[in-house]
Formats: sequence, structure tokens, C-alpha cells
Amino acid sequence: MSTRHPIRVLVAKPGLDGHDRGAKIIARALRDAGMEVIYTGIRQTPQMIVEAALQEDVDVIGLSILSGAHLELFPQILDGLSANEMDDVPVVAGGIIPESDRSALEALGVRAVYGPGTSTAEIVGCVERLAEERPS
Repeated sequence: MSTRHPIRVLVAKPGLDGHDRGAKIIARALRDAGMEVIYTGIRQTPQMIVEAALQEDVDVIGLSILSGAHLELFPQILDGLSANEMDDVPVVAGGIIPESDRSALEALGVRAVYGPGTSTAEIVGCVERLAEERPS
């Protein structure tokens, strides 16, 4: 891990999802690994997520979604990041995302997609790697 500062991760729940247990488990695992985690809570709009990422100067964004609205909401988030010159902030996703949608999300720029049962160690490792690859 880089010594520039602790990795800062935004964990967000876009859309109308009301269930955030998985997001909280991931947030805890990232904190336990020494990262600073900003958890925005449930029912966040794409604009709210982009603003939080910008204000918090995050290194990685994790989106957790269960509603099935990922193909609608994620492009809005990625467009908002681009509009704010934050294209270099990697975005990862987790939740209930059909395998058939993964390639579309990756084509949009989502760097990794995780489903139920993924180990927290795998997600922590991915976030660490993405943060290290990011220009200083």
C-alpha cells in the first residue's frame, strides 16, 4: 500500500435499494484493512454519489445495488464523474448483477463486478490494487 495517505473509498447505494447489509460488511472489511471509508447510506442519486466522491477526494468508488437498475444508474454516475474530471477514479460494483450485464458495465468503465458470496479479502485486494494503479 502506498504511503501517500490511507486509501479513501466511497461506498454508495444508488437508487431505491433499502437493504444495505452487504455494503456495510464491505465497508467494515475495508476499514479493517486500514482504509478510510465514506459510506453514503441508502437511496443515493447519481448526483449525490458524484458530489460525495468529489468532496471526499476518494481513490476508489464502490457501488452496491440490488434493485436491477444498474444499467440505468451506473452510466449516470460515470458520466457525472467524467464531467467533474474524475475519470481516473476507479469504480467497482457489487450486488445482484446478472452475469449477462457484466460486460456492458465493464464497457462503461466499471473496473470490477462482484456478486453474492465474493470474499471480502478479494474485494479488499481489488480496491488496494486499483488505488495503487491510480496516478498520484
